[in-house]
Amino acid sequence: MPNLHDSTTASSSSRPASAAPEHLNNTGCRIRYSEGNGRGVYASRAIPAYTLLEISPALLFTAEEYEAHGRHTVLDHYTFKWRDGRMALALGLGSLFNHSDCPNVSYSIDTTTESIRYTTVRPVEPDEELCIYYGPNLWFEPAGTSSESTCAGTELVEDSDGWGGLGLSALVDETPNHVLEEDTPDPKEILPDDDLPFTRVKLTSDEDDEETLETVRTVQAWAVDIPDPRHTTSALKWLKSSGIDTPTLAHLKRVRKSRTGTHSTLLLTSTSPTAPELPPELDLAPPYQLTVPRSAALTPASLALKNALWPTVFAPRRKGEPEDWTRARAHWACAAMARVVREARAAQAAGELPIASYVPAPPEEPAWASYLARDTRVSSAHPLRHAVLNVVRALSGSTSTVASATTIATGSPSPSPCPSTSASAKNGQHYLLTSRALFTTHEPCVMCSMALLHSRVKEVFFLVPMGRTGGCGGAACVPKLEGVNHRFAIGRWKAGAGGISAEGLEINEDIDS
Repeated sequence: MPNLHDSTTASSSSRPASAAPEHLNNTGCRIRYSEGNGRGVYASRAIPAYTLLEISPALLFTAEEYEAHGRHTVLDHYTFKWRDGRMALALGLGSLFNHSDCPNVSYSIDTTTESIRYTTVRPVEPDEELCIYYGPNLWFEPAGTSSESTCAGTELVEDSDGWGGLGLSALVDETPNHVLEEDTPDPKEILPDDDLPFTRVKLTSDEDDEETLETVRTVQAWAVDIPDPRHTTSALKWLKSSGIDTPTLAHLKRVRKSRTGTHSTLLLTSTSPTAPELPPELDLAPPYQLTVPRSAALTPASLALKNALWPTVFAPRRKGEPEDWTRARAHWACAAMARVVREARAAQAAGELPIASYVPAPPEEPAWASYLARDTRVSSAHPLRHAVLNVVRALSGSTSTVASATTIATGSPSPSPCPSTSASAKNGQHYLLTSRALFTTHEPCVMCSMALLHSRVKEVFFLVPMGRTGGCGGAACVPKLEGVNHRFAIGRWKAGAGGISAEGLEINEDIDS
């Protein structure tokens, strides 16, 4: 810990603890003096990982103003350079967090609101000091440590994780913050797929675009020529009331006019094995079968090919397109995967299968509750106590998605966060995982994948592929199945990404996870 605050007042470390001011903070923070460190922020109770502790407004000075006045005052010990070159002072608790090489709090700049968000990166014990990482270029000697010390019980890895230090590049067992330095990469920068910690599982193949004649999928359908175009409207009305009109041809236009304009052709149905019976009053020729596209056109090239068979609806793919990922979101994903791996190892130590699942608060909604569960089939002697189902069950038992806590499911009824009707509505009244991501150590089995689909999960990330039993690309890919009414994104974690290892988490490949 640094002697930072002592540098401003020589006698500060000798002040009694009672001299520390009270601080009203509903996350359990308090200000306290300690020998050698001066004032600092401490936990008054246990604080779960990923709890938003503080949003500190930043007081900003122009470079000229600070050079002329600020640097000559005590403020010089508390300010840092903002991204636009101005100098910033964190108000509230922001300027009272001491330094640690093993921080338990991360922070991020929000330039839109000119504030700084402080979040725990691991569970914090009562009376533990809450510390951040100031960066490698300290201007003081940390109290009680040497400048070359490292964190006990952790292994340093190279700071080249592909996310500019936002992944688990500093510590294997804990999640570091990103540092507020001038050369810190922009957390809002969009990362290319090669730099993401996971590989996207493609839910559509290249053939789904159907941009060559050989890949255009077709079906046989019944049609009838209408010699007098004036009867087209009457024929359409009859088709609508006939009962043979089904949604299977909804991607096709119903009428095709001849190039000469002398007649029209009406598309009838593709489900009838025999020719449908036509109304005698229209005096039409017998229907016949022709080849039509089986699905809508997703690209202009596909549209041209399909229109040559029959006029087809153009529906360029939007929903389900890969989402852009920022550095900050990659950092969030690394923290979430690290958390689920720790839980799996704890489960293994308790005699369970080393499988765990985690639904973290979305980065854009940090106040939402997080849900953590492990596989409990061994202890419960119940075949359906999979980690994924346990975490969904924990979430369903909650009356709200808003809480500064992580709910841990152990197979027994789990505690529920404080109710909040508005927040519950924001996450969807009828589906449990709308807009939520799920991180899990092992690829979910087909049963769990179907449960996630029906819960409307947004995205699923797994560390260990299960080729024989997995439902997210292993034995099957549930969101890719034809006829499902929801698709969720899938990410397969890259080996070693963010310093996260699956070593020791291996299970029999025939086990449903």
